[in-house]
Amino acid sequence: MKLIPRSAAAAAVVIAATAGLMAGGGIFAGAASAGTTFIGGLNTVTPIASTIPQNGDVNPYGVAVVPASNGILGKGNVLVSNFNDSDNIQGTGTTIVQVTPGGQQTLFARIGNLGKSCPGGVGLTTALVALRNGWVIVGSLPTQQVDGNTVISGSGCLIVLDSRGKVRETFTGHGINGPWDMTALDLGGITELFVTNVLNGTVAAGGNPVNGGTVLRLVISTVGTPRLVNVTRIGSGFPETLNTAALVIGPTGVGLATNGTLYVADTLSNRIAAIPDAVLRLSDDGPGRTVSAGGSLNGELGLAVAPGGDIVTVNGGDGNLVEVTPGGDQVVTKNIDPNGAGAGDLFGLAIKPGADAVYFVNDGFNTLNLLH
Repeated sequence: MKLIPRSAAAAAVVIAATAGLMAGGGIFAGAASAGTTFIGGLNTVTPIASTIPQNGDVNPYGVAVVPASNGILGKGNVLVSNFNDSDNIQGTGTTIVQVTPGGQQTLFARIGNLGKSCPGGVGLTTALVALRNGWVIVGSLPTQQVDGNTVISGSGCLIVLDSRGKVRETFTGHGINGPWDMTALDLGGITELFVTNVLNGTVAAGGNPVNGGTVLRLVISTVGTPRLVNVTRIGSGFPETLNTAALVIGPTGVGLATNGTLYVADTLSNRIAAIPDAVLRLSDDGPGRTVSAGGSLNGELGLAVAPGGDIVTVNGGDGNLVEVTPGGDQVVTKNIDPNGAGAGDLFGLAIKPGADAVYFVNDGFNTLNLLH
């Protein structure tokens, strides 16, 4: 994978398109919640489908709603990536399933050995996006078994699949190191990907926390096979560590607000951070500004921005969904895990388009669920 020099013309296209999108709402438009909170009136959890494909992969992580029908992708369907294989070994899942709102599950992709194009192998993470022109991009943080232990085997990559689930490209290097979660600003022919990375010094620290987690903005051209145009580090200094139960803990969920602010789930700090001007900034904002910390936040993982602008995130520590205003008020805390406390069961989530509802995965049950 070669980095294409970013021309002034390409930069101008991004700036102009982004400015228009911010002014008009663009892809951020959605259903407006009738109440003053988004999740406050949502009280029913309905399992939609199992996320286990025929090969037995488990531990669903990433969630992405398909924005338009292309190839075998159906508009409004939900893609889910699996992190573990059938033996429940972390960092070895290779499948993405597609689930209809009515609960029909089919295999979208099973990714084979990518060789040197994805350092360390394939273990699909929460980093999962589906673009309007049919491209699907997923992160890989791979492992291998050494003397019966699961160890991280490489820096991983971002894998680009076409609308029929075939791998067409990979993005590596340029700071991509354990891509853990991702969101996208889809501008048609150009897309900005915002990716958290959790392996910067983590393995070398041997279980001690290090402040190496980063947020990268990748500008890609999606005219033809996606090509990497530019990479900018816009966030850094987030704590990260190896963990026997979760493999690795570090900055996870990311969500983009209509004003261009990127919210980041700073998992180890029980904190939501904000990086302003994320779509255009040329500098590193470090760990960002603290929006909210402590309180109901408890190892938060997946994160999304609701249509009204509030931040919704799921806790890895207790099975709760938490809604936070941009001003930092924690306005709703709601348990959405049938296991009760449910520590570690929740990961990826997405707002259901056109509805006051939230899709989320539960890896204790290996299901895609809807809170409505």
